[in-house]
Amino acid sequence: MAKKDPRVDAYIANAADFARPILKHLRALIHAGCPEVEETIKWGFPHFESKGVLCSMAGFKGHCAFGFWKRQLVPAKSEAMGQFGRITALSDLPKDSVIIGYVKEAARQNEAGIKPAARPKKVKPAPKVPADLSMALKAIPEAEAVFSEFSNTNKREYVEWITEAKTPETRAKRLATTIEWLREGKPRNWKYMNRTATR
Repeated sequence: MAKKDPRVDAYIANAADFARPILKHLRALIHAGCPEVEETIKWGFPHFESKGVLCSMAGFKGHCAFGFWKRQLVPAKSEAMGQFGRITALSDLPKDSVIIGYVKEAARQNEAGIKPAARPKKVKPAPKVPADLSMALKAIPEAEAVFSEFSNTNKREYVEWITEAKTPETRAKRLATTIEWLREGKPRNWKYMNRTATR
C-alpha cells in the first residue's frame, strides 16, 4: 500500500507557483506506476522508494528536476540532477504513459535486485612535465626511472608543486628537492604517508 509523506505535501505547497502543478503531476504518475511506492525526503527534496530508491523530484526558482536512481533507464537530456532537462512546464515532460513505464521498470529492477549502473570514472591524463623538470630528470637517470614508474597522481603532485612556486628561487629549491626525493624513491607526500602508516 502506498505511503504518502506529509513532508512531500509541504514541499510542494512551498514550491514556486509554476512548479506546484509539475510536482503534483509527477507525484501522481509515480503512484500510478508503482502503487506501493513510499515517499520520503532525502537531501532536502522528495524521493520515492519501493525496495530501494526509484526516483526523485525537486523544484527550484526557475525550473524543476526529475530523475531516476537507475540513470540507465532513461536516455538523459541532461547531466544535471534530473534526466529530463530543465522542466518549466508540464509540456516539457514526456507523455504520462512514458513516465509511468519508467516507474514500473524502475520498480521491477528494484524487485529483481538490479543495482544502478556505476558511472564511468574520469581518468585524468598524465600531467605535462615542465621543461626544467624534464631536463633535471634526464640528468639523473635513477630519478627519471622512479618518476616514470609513478602513477599519474604521484607525477601530478610533483609537477603541481613545482609549477605553483611563486618565485624562481622557490621553484629551483622545489626542483632540487624533487630530484633528491625521487632518487630515494619517494612520492611528493611521503612524509604524510609515513605519519599515517605509524598511527
